[in-house]
Amino acid sequence: MNYSTAEKTIVLADGVFPGNEMPFEMLSEAGFIVCCDGAVEKLVAHGFEPDMIVGDLDSLSQDMKNRYDTILSFDPDQETNDLTKAVKWCVSHGRKDIVILGATGLREDHTLGNISLIAEYSKIANVKMVTDYGIFEVHWEKVTIDSFPGQQVSIFSINSSTVVTSHGLEYPLQGLLLDNWWKGTLNQARGDSFMLDFTGGPLIIFKKFKV
Repeated sequence: MNYSTAEKTIVLADGVFPGNEMPFEMLSEAGFIVCCDGAVEKLVAHGFEPDMIVGDLDSLSQDMKNRYDTILSFDPDQETNDLTKAVKWCVSHGRKDIVILGATGLREDHTLGNISLIAEYSKIANVKMVTDYGIFEVHWEKVTIDSFPGQQVSIFSINSSTVVTSHGLEYPLQGLLLDNWWKGTLNQARGDSFMLDFTGGPLIIFKKFKV
């Protein structure tokens, strides 16, 4: 599977900084880094430079404000979070191929909220969320997904009326109603791909990296 981010925009959120080789390499290869203001200190501490900093800037030290004063995008909206502000900034500036890093860990409530938000972001951009363990992606219609034998897979939907049928998973789903987030979890691929046919949606798919 090709996870290259050389032509993509990275959005770095203020969760756990990437530690696994895969997301760290994505950050190293990024074509453009948009940083939520709370994540700037971590980014700089790991030897990277932001191309844009977005948020209400309340988490940004005065030293960082002075250092990056030419790339600050202040958004005072308190009805949304800094991750959403960063994604919207990307889209408004024509950057619609986005990989989100650092959006999980530290707080479970933020993690759940951020995972659910990628369904909203997928309406306006090609967006994936990558953690130290795997990748979340969103699909709105029947899809065949590249995989590998034994890859761990979980399937979620924020729409409780979503019904899904699978082909190519170890534990087949036959008209499964995803009315709770646990119902499509802890499966695995049988081969190099699997297919999901569903009504409702969207589906949020988690695929674990190969160890």
